[in-house]
Amino acid sequence: MSTNQVDCKNCEQPFDADFQFCPHCGQKSNDELTIGVLFYNTISNYFSFDARFFKSFFPLLFKPGYLAKEFINGKRLMYLHPAQMYLFISVVFFFLSSFYSREFREDIDKGMEEVLASRSEKVLTQDSIPQDSIAINNYLKPLRDNSFTIGLDDDDLKVIDSLSRIKVPKKNFGTSFTFNEREMDSIIATGASDETLYKHMGMSDNAGSIKRKFYSQILKFYKTMGLGQIYQTFIDSIPLAMFFLLPLFALLLKLFFFNKGRYSHHLVFSFYYFSFLFTLFSIMFSINRWLIDIPDWIDWLIAFSTFFYLVVAIARFYRQHWLLSFVKTGVIGFLFMSLVLPFSLTILGIISFLYY
Repeated sequence: MSTNQVDCKNCEQPFDADFQFCPHCGQKSNDELTIGVLFYNTISNYFSFDARFFKSFFPLLFKPGYLAKEFINGKRLMYLHPAQMYLFISVVFFFLSSFYSREFREDIDKGMEEVLASRSEKVLTQDSIPQDSIAINNYLKPLRDNSFTIGLDDDDLKVIDSLSRIKVPKKNFGTSFTFNEREMDSIIATGASDETLYKHMGMSDNAGSIKRKFYSQILKFYKTMGLGQIYQTFIDSIPLAMFFLLPLFALLLKLFFFNKGRYSHHLVFSFYYFSFLFTLFSIMFSINRWLIDIPDWIDWLIAFSTFFYLVVAIARFYRQHWLLSFVKTGVIGFLFMSLVLPFSLTILGIISFLYY
């Protein structure tokens, strides 16, 4: 046995220099810090990207319910932990989807820029003449005073007076707020304060903080047409929202399978199922973007197949008859897609608007 001893750089315990790994802490004995080592350590430490990932990948895709069942039965080191798998795959999924969301936001921003340009042009062409009757009288007063020198007769002055009495109809901005857009643009062009604009929009002096915040965001949106910013804030908030949607999905499972284990069991199942969804859509995004453009009907067919994957997973994990599993999966999917998901996305949309 060799007597050549070295100290571990991590735990500082002595061990034989011939060992490739420290027998006390498991760190590699000669771990030179290269780019490859740095990348592997980062992935391994934060996402557990090791052999367990590859052992878990194919069962996740092709054996519905298998990983969740094995984890519940006690095999918790052979396969990747459900929360770790979900975290890693969700990071990959949202990274890939960001390419599409960025392009969509660019299209939105271009459309909003055209709207702003069109509105500015209207301000210059239409609002260059004041629309208020008092302002028009002041504007046309020099014409009346100098009617003789510029050749205006009494009939011309009557026409001018009739023009000064024309009232511009108010227009609904598409919300519960009703204000004259033309007047609003004119007031903004004069550099009026936000408080003045709030009052023009109809905000009362004793408005609360929430109502004031809403008026502030309405005005901000009207000035900048920042639909792209709202969309980006919405997209950036989805990963956080998933940490609430996933437990709600597990709660639905608990309600329909209340005698099939603890809530934590249903949560494990949900982690693996959402990991499957993100994995499948990540593969679809990658193929569509960098390899070939898959026909839309195939994309929809693959997306619809996730329902049957869930049916099989539920039948195997909860050990129920196929027909009963199909019915329960349909009800769970309907409740989640028609109630939980729309409500959550609505709340997320409101938050995105208030804080973009």
